[in-house]
Amino acid sequence: MTDDLRSISENSNAWPFAEARSVLKRIGNKTPEKGYVLFETGYGPSGLPHIGTFAEVARTSMVRHAFQQLSDIPTKLFAFSDDMDGLRKVPDNVPNKDMLEKHLNKPLSEVPDPFGTHESFGYHNNDRLKAFLDSFGFEYDFKSSTEMYTTGVFDEALMALLANYEKVMGIMLPSLREERSQTYSPFLPICPETRHVLQVPVVETNVDAGTIVYEREDGKKVETLVTGGHCKLQWKPDWAMRWHALDVDYEMSGKDLIDSVKLSGRIRQALGSPDRVGFSYELFLDDNGEKISKSRGNGLAVEEWLRYAPQESLSQFMYGKPKTAKRLFFDVIPKNVDEYLTHVEKFPGQDLAKQVENPAWHIHGGKPPHESAHLSYNILLNLASVCHTEDKAVLWHFISRYRPDATPENAPILDKLVEYAINYYQDFIRPNKQYRKPTEGEAEAMADLLVQLKELPTDTEPSDIQSVVYEIGKRETFPELRAWFKALYEILLGQSEGPRMGSFIALYGIPESITLIERALAGEDLAS
Repeated sequence: MTDDLRSISENSNAWPFAEARSVLKRIGNKTPEKGYVLFETGYGPSGLPHIGTFAEVARTSMVRHAFQQLSDIPTKLFAFSDDMDGLRKVPDNVPNKDMLEKHLNKPLSEVPDPFGTHESFGYHNNDRLKAFLDSFGFEYDFKSSTEMYTTGVFDEALMALLANYEKVMGIMLPSLREERSQTYSPFLPICPETRHVLQVPVVETNVDAGTIVYEREDGKKVETLVTGGHCKLQWKPDWAMRWHALDVDYEMSGKDLIDSVKLSGRIRQALGSPDRVGFSYELFLDDNGEKISKSRGNGLAVEEWLRYAPQESLSQFMYGKPKTAKRLFFDVIPKNVDEYLTHVEKFPGQDLAKQVENPAWHIHGGKPPHESAHLSYNILLNLASVCHTEDKAVLWHFISRYRPDATPENAPILDKLVEYAINYYQDFIRPNKQYRKPTEGEAEAMADLLVQLKELPTDTEPSDIQSVVYEIGKRETFPELRAWFKALYEILLGQSEGPRMGSFIALYGIPESITLIERALAGEDLAS
């Protein structure tokens, strides 16, 4: 790392650097006793990885990379799976639901795999998580709650919590409903007979023996060790205990968990270690502005986004304003693709200070790709719109004429973008197209445009074509230029918004654009 990069990183306004500087301050700018700075993300394996999982790991990875520019202290990222949690309900999206019903309340790592491919349901979903993270190239160490509890990694921290049992209860009880507080205990014993994770009252603690005594529903009192996997913790004390046991330095979480973070932080301090650094990110909203919920299924899945756009555009969405609530719906995809492409295109010409402020630097760990042949996603969408095709070769016919130096082989980013644009057009634009006929005034303006276009050489620059279109729109027929362009979009493309017309006509071709306008003026159906 150059001294210039470190100096610039120390003063960068990019949010990952601000977070990284907070971590550096927390550790006093020196290597922790464990030998590295620990970043963590958590995962509940009762369901499959989702877009929130991607968001948290992607953002945490950006902070980790920013930290590595500020310091030579080693870092690790733990992807932690709470696979010892009890299965509370049968998920909707799995086979063999009747079989799962028989294993409710058992640790997920002990519930049989309904897919029949793994030792347990928890391990099946753990592998899905790892495959999910690996597919995006994330660097992480996977950690299993079951393994940590049963191999003794958490034993010392569990004993610390037992020794501070009353302090922890004093922190937790005021946050609970009165009925819940009557039976609450941070320890959840695992019944040796049923293997159920029990939510039962603890009637006695014995720090010297390392045990608790709990009362079963049948009234029987049972003594059990809190170590060795005989108990797990309620999730808020569990979160705190994990931070304490692993000495977690950084973990972010959703805004809906602010109160839980505060409680867990207080519990960690009661166990004798300082709180971690992290921020609360805003939640994603659906098309109606409502909070996205996994159970309601009102969000946008990662695999859906990746049908229409590259992974990097999703990272672009995650990078921007993480503390602001954002709509996560299909219509945000084109904007984020083009923003990402713009950042990548600008990167090589920027000085170092500007580069580290560029989202592409954070998305690609300081090494964004570069490809000279560049067309915007929106332009490609509109090209697909007039071509009405699912064949990439048709779009490449126009692209190759517009950019003779570009081929699918030497412009792989553009080639993949063509495929994404066709998918998006077929699924979202084509079904909603509504062409209309031009008014008398609009028809006159379009006829004038025809005359002007026929006088232009076929290789006229997009900016010169745009000037021609612009001048025609200044006539009195249109109250404002926007009305002229909107008319062209609705009449020629069947949509209320569209591309910069000069760029579009240059890409589609002046002769082809002339034919398109002539067909519209003749009243032909442009939808076919």
